[in-house]
Amino acid sequence: MSKGIFVTGTGTDVGKTYVAAEIVKALKENGYSVGYYKAALSGADSIEESDAGYVKRTAKLEQPDGTLVSYIYKTAVSPHLAARLEGNPVDMDKVKDDYMRLAAEYDFVVVEGSGGIVCPIRWDDEKRILLEDVIAELGLDTVVVADSGLGTINAAVLTVEYLKNRGIEVIGVIMNRNRGGVMEEDNERMIEELTGVSVLDKIRIDTSSAVDISKFVDAV
Repeated sequence: MSKGIFVTGTGTDVGKTYVAAEIVKALKENGYSVGYYKAALSGADSIEESDAGYVKRTAKLEQPDGTLVSYIYKTAVSPHLAARLEGNPVDMDKVKDDYMRLAAEYDFVVVEGSGGIVCPIRWDDEKRILLEDVIAELGLDTVVVADSGLGTINAAVLTVEYLKNRGIEVIGVIMNRNRGGVMEEDNERMIEELTGVSVLDKIRIDTSSAVDISKFVDAV
């Protein structure tokens, strides 16, 4: 069975997809066969135009499009609302089956979440599924992507503590859009002190900086 890691974030647009792609690239460069997976995504007409398509292109994956994502919705809202508007609600058994097929094929599978950690994946009279339920069902540890700028202490600490409270292991935090300076350095220090979780890496999305996977790959 492969190793797996779940990439979540402190919110929407913090760079989860960019970081996921860089993790996949780094793993490939270190000799792993790597798969990518996302249970549900919204706001795209096709895989090619989606986050999954970006990861596939950036990391030069040969993985078939149909295995990258289980559910894709066109409406750019939370997956639970997109499913309600478009039909085809998420089924956890399909999510698990799709992931397990990848886990049997690849050395390592990078799984990307949707939005922040408190993201409803399905919410109807029959089933209520949050993103945390997907993480727990797949038995994955997490990496949290956080912005390096103002406000990140609150967002990162709340996200890490929420995950811990749900019994989900947090391997560490990756700080995105890092430009250095006193505030960024203090944000890193405060996040580590307040959560007890390490900042694994600091990267800049605008400089194509590679993610250092050495600090977390052995822990998964």
